Amino acid sequence: MTVLSVNLNKIAVLRNSRDGHRPSIVAAARTVISAGVKGITVHPRPDQRHIRPQDVYDLSALLNDEFPNVEFNIEGNPHAAPTSEGYPGFDALIRDTAPDQATLVPDSDDQLTSDHGWDLSAKNEELASKISLYQSYGARVSLFMDPELEQIEAAKAHGTDRIELYTGPLAETIWTHGVADARSQACLETYAAAARYAHQIGLGVNAGHDLDLGNLSIFCQQAEINEVSIGHALVSDALEFGLFETARKYLALIPPD
Repeated sequence: MTVLSVNLNKIAVLRNSRDGHRPSIVAAARTVISAGVKGITVHPRPDQRHIRPQDVYDLSALLNDEFPNVEFNIEGNPHAAPTSEGYPGFDALIRDTAPDQATLVPDSDDQLTSDHGWDLSAKNEELASKISLYQSYGARVSLFMDPELEQIEAAKAHGTDRIELYTGPLAETIWTHGVADARSQACLETYAAAARYAHQIGLGVNAGHDLDLGNLSIFCQQAEINEVSIGHALVSDALEFGLFETARKYLALIPPD
């Protein structure tokens, strides 16, 4: 079964534009959960441009107290250190909240969005240490990866439990050429092959970035995926359909178990 995890970052962007409490991150989580969503994702950054540390703690409390069967996924760069502006560091967030999953991404503090996977051509001892640390806190660890078999094999060697396939290039190919085009079909097969290989070597497979109502169904049909994390497109669609109905639309595109 593929779990839909809704990324709430863009809800926080809207709230932060007025520096108040509306819209509520917790209320948004309640809405998508009521629609049937089984996962909540956040990506707190040191600059606190969207999700803030308090949001992480509030969501952790909500899920632990009221929705223990809904997974909490915290994304971020494991090397992000504490700041004087109140960001406690990624290590502390994972330690304090013990999420179901920690998704590690190789982005810089000032990067607009995650746009590439880890390069593990050489052994990254510090990353391997972080993976082990977060696992000791009770979190499943997923590494943000490109669909390259050698890199996926290296991710396994670093001790991760899962990978998250970076699907931005897939989405861009489908948007540009259409899903029936040979280039789109070849790109889909690249991702499907990466997912197959990851499963063969014992890794779970997540996916995320620019998945939307136009490409989610065909992607899930061709690749065996444990979880998809979707935020920007889903929140954008919610402006037209409402958050509850939009979550239902995305859930309907995921194949049943």
